[in-house]
Amino acid sequence: MVVLGVDPGSLNTGYGVVSQSSGVLSVLVCGVIRLNPRRTHAERIGEIYRELEAVIDDFKPERVALETAFLSRNVQSALKLGQVRGAVIALAMNQHLELHEYAPREVKSAITGRGSASKEQVAFMVSRMLGLAEPPKPYDVTDALGIALCDLLRGESRKAFLPVEKARGGGSSWSQFVAASPDKVVR
Repeated sequence: MVVLGVDPGSLNTGYGVVSQSSGVLSVLVCGVIRLNPRRTHAERIGEIYRELEAVIDDFKPERVALETAFLSRNVQSALKLGQVRGAVIALAMNQHLELHEYAPREVKSAITGRGSASKEQVAFMVSRMLGLAEPPKPYDVTDALGIALCDLLRGESRKAFLPVEKARGGGSSWSQFVAASPDKVVR
């Protein structure tokens, strides 16, 4: 199983591709997409889409795991984060990948056993679980790796969003997106 974890951000988006084979976890690639704040928000979203699309093309994950939005007091920040998340969701659906979403507390709980763990604790446990000498920097990367690990630990039991190849009726070429359990597609 190969999972792409994404920690969305409008200026820094972390990503990590984790493989699990015969019970062994390994990092295939990880990094952060650093965006120029002088570019328009639309240009930054386009860059995130293209960069993650290249990661998907290179490493062929079977699933995408994405952190859900948290409550923000700044409406503009929340809106921008929602737009970034929308681009990642659209990319996953366009690539016909299963998508799972996880709240930050759920990721922390899966990785450290505590939903209120600090970023340092998450980074430490991520590096231990993946056999890394030290945690990758910055925290956007370890957060993305943690999201991928959370999915590998909990993903099979979660409801996934699956792309449907073609919409039924009328020969429409539009893809439909449906919520489904891992064992069946609900139409």
